[in-house]
Amino acid sequence: MATEASPRNLAKVRSGALRGIEGLPVDVECDIGQGLPAFNIVGLPDAAVQEARERVRAAIKNAGFEFPLRRITVNLAPADVRKEGPLYDLPIAIAVLVASGQIPDRFRGAALFGELSLDGRLRHIQGVLPFVAMCLAEGIETVIVPADDLGEASVVGGVQVRGIASLQQAAVPPESWEQPPSVARAAAPSVELHDMAMVQGQEHVKRALEVAAAGGHNVMMQGPPGSGKTLLARSMPSLLAPLTPVEAIEVSKVYSVAGMLDREHPLVGERPFRSPHHTISHAGLVGGGSHVRPGEVSLAHRGVLFLDEFPEFGAAALEALREPLEAGAVTISRARGSVTFPARFLLVAAMNPCPCGYYGDPVRACTCADVAVSRYQHRVSGPLMDRLDLFMDVPRVDFAELTGAPTGEPSHVIRARVTEARLRQAARLAGTGAVTNADMGPLEVRKFCQEPLAPAAQPLLATAMQQLGLSARAFPRVLKVARTVADLAGSDTIETVHLAEAIQYRRRAAD
Repeated sequence: MATEASPRNLAKVRSGALRGIEGLPVDVECDIGQGLPAFNIVGLPDAAVQEARERVRAAIKNAGFEFPLRRITVNLAPADVRKEGPLYDLPIAIAVLVASGQIPDRFRGAALFGELSLDGRLRHIQGVLPFVAMCLAEGIETVIVPADDLGEASVVGGVQVRGIASLQQAAVPPESWEQPPSVARAAAPSVELHDMAMVQGQEHVKRALEVAAAGGHNVMMQGPPGSGKTLLARSMPSLLAPLTPVEAIEVSKVYSVAGMLDREHPLVGERPFRSPHHTISHAGLVGGGSHVRPGEVSLAHRGVLFLDEFPEFGAAALEALREPLEAGAVTISRARGSVTFPARFLLVAAMNPCPCGYYGDPVRACTCADVAVSRYQHRVSGPLMDRLDLFMDVPRVDFAELTGAPTGEPSHVIRARVTEARLRQAARLAGTGAVTNADMGPLEVRKFCQEPLAPAAQPLLATAMQQLGLSARAFPRVLKVARTVADLAGSDTIETVHLAEAIQYRRRAAD
């Protein structure tokens, strides 16, 4: 291919690195000097980045350019940030071509990301959305990505996004680079396959799930097999208000890093629902691995995490839930640094009352010994139970309820009340950093729960503290649930009836 510029020997283009779901700016510097032919990459690259030397060398040759037979040094700065993955192929190749004078330096003010095939074509990469968000924050005007990632890159807005399908396109004027496609950013809402109207009976559980959805509270359901726990949990997302634009971007970033975004509809439009099996590993649940990736708790961010057969999960995995339940995020520490992923989800846990599942069932006799029942019910630690807000028994549904006409409200009716309650919370909590009642800290609990508590409700709260043995962690959770019940009723004051309903959901807290 004809040379378009004189040799510069030194070139610099911009790229980025991932830390959790946030992007960090990285400068890709290339120096072509005298000496024996060599190609070195420095700046704390991992094995995938070191392998970029061979991909870049082959891609440059097969794209019709000439690979310089000189001493090439590529530096990825800052050198104290570890660089992972094949996304540096494109910026390294462009830096080599600019430094060797084979293409003009038209990439000032731009950031480049992309993996190269050996024939010079560009492949899809993970994490495009966080990279584009980083470029917007850093004031970078243009982002160049593989053509396959244009839809995802255009989700953020505020940045000029261009796509190239191959390395050859880098030699042509920018006007010919591909523009973002004019397609819908988010998929149309799917048909609600699980609606509360499908659940026969269990009206008290539906009410508790409405309270949980309105305030973002965590739930524990206990009942025999076949009582409807799974169907109730799968209907939970249908009660939640749609994602706000800010929440949709947050969730989409997590899925982008995990490589789980739909290329046709790269913006997550519905609240996630994740239901991992109880055999999942610790890293699969909370995140981790040799290349740290988000786990199920982060994939459920701003949505619902359903953990069926709760006591069957590994003890280490269950105890690891404490941090995300308390802080709304999970931090994974490694020798080379720590990574934080968001994990603000609504936990819906379900369990049987005993190993066989029929302890206390009026129809089928339990076959478990008393010691086995006790051991099973105490597999989940007290501190973890304290972090759950609502406890409900889900009894067997009798024949008359199963065969009768549906009597419950459909999800969209309940969702209207939940949305109204959330709007009240949003107005009250504006500027505090909290989104729902469950997010409130000690100061917000005192201001919005204890101070508006009706004087007549004070003795009831004192009695509940003494008789239920509520811990210092469980006490404010009762008040938060009472605040949510009052919000559903449209009341600014927490009355005795609101507090009484909240207390009944803690009836298992003293077990």
